[in-house]
Amino acid sequence: MRVAVVGGGMAGLAAAHELAAGGAAVVLLEGSDRVGGKLRLGEVGGITLDLGAESVLARRPEGLDLIHEVGLDDRVVHPETITASIWTHGALRSMPPTVMGVPADADALAASGIALMPEPRILPVPDEDVSVADFVTARLGRDVLDRLVEPLLGGVYAGHTDQLSLRATTPQIAALGEDLVSAAAEHRAASDSTGPVFAGLVGGVGQLPAAVVAAHDVEVRLSSTVRSITRAGDGWRLSVGPTTDVETLDVDAVVVATPAPAAARLLAEEAPDAAFALAAIDYASMAIITFVFDDAVVPDGSGFLVPPVDRTFIKAATVSSNKWGWVGGTGRTVIRTSVGRAGETTLLQHDDGELGRRALVDLREALGTLPDPADQVVQRWGGGLPQYDVGHLDRVETVERSVEGVRGLEVCGAAYRGVGIPAVIASGRAAARRLLDAGMIES
Repeated sequence: MRVAVVGGGMAGLAAAHELAAGGAAVVLLEGSDRVGGKLRLGEVGGITLDLGAESVLARRPEGLDLIHEVGLDDRVVHPETITASIWTHGALRSMPPTVMGVPADADALAASGIALMPEPRILPVPDEDVSVADFVTARLGRDVLDRLVEPLLGGVYAGHTDQLSLRATTPQIAALGEDLVSAAAEHRAASDSTGPVFAGLVGGVGQLPAAVVAAHDVEVRLSSTVRSITRAGDGWRLSVGPTTDVETLDVDAVVVATPAPAAARLLAEEAPDAAFALAAIDYASMAIITFVFDDAVVPDGSGFLVPPVDRTFIKAATVSSNKWGWVGGTGRTVIRTSVGRAGETTLLQHDDGELGRRALVDLREALGTLPDPADQVVQRWGGGLPQYDVGHLDRVETVERSVEGVRGLEVCGAAYRGVGIPAVIASGRAAARRLLDAGMIES
């Protein structure tokens, strides 16, 4: 049987991988000129580096499992350092132990000078979904929210805690229960012995998409925008390509692995309730500016986060040459900065040169004297991060119920139950497994 996977990001690639392994003939349709989504390699200063995500969460198995299955095991590495700082109150301050920003050591927090925490309030966890800001502020005060939780979530979702759903974005915080700080201390003590938090690949995690494609005989069509998906007898008919030259493609099943706006458009006719729920998911845009320096002297540590209340241009910086041995081994100093949060549309309207200039101003203020970079590259991720606002999981359940009633149709991707690489891979593989388990595909 033939299956179309619409969307060539990591969710779509994972679905294609699982389907092909299960015996399906797979055609993967990607509207852009490349696969990989937010995994991308590029050359900066003569070094091939990640211009998108540079690591996978090692404490979830899905990312490393796929890396193993496509033969990249020998390139897996872990960070040389994960010691991070918060740039606030005019200085880089060592981040105390936390669980997603919830302090696990009140004394370490006080010594850091990052935030003032009042006596924590012991309050029950509400049954209904609430914003991260409402939950944390009521228990630990606004300063902890603004200077610890907010910068952490800004790095993951490029969102704002007064809108982000507690249960969808920080279930770890909700799981701490009534006494956040005591439970956070216990959680950290237990997790410190469970192995590395993150993993990367020598040469960059951006190698993973090509390795997934090479692992099976999957037909990949780039620059192939899918314009519609409709029922055709017991199967599906896709309209593919430019409006002036539309191709009809008939398949037995379809996996829609696109961002929510495109998925809403494609599902409008066959799964209208899902389409309506998907249309309610907003997206944030951001950019990563990668600098390569010769002979730059920078502090130890993996980098720093910046609280939005400090109103800097950049929201975070990673010293990749400290963090990854293979990058440091080039003899150059490599620093990645990120800019852009939900709603900051005007910030990213500057040209690449201005983005780099303003980011460099912040880096020099935070890190001290830096030479002019030998090279810099701006990678924009327009509409790259779905916003899991309050009520997000209810919307996802609506989508899942709606799609479940349509035989031969599945959805997956970052819009649903996690934006990290392992979560997205899990989403894609689960969609494929549902088709396989339903007997849609003859193994």
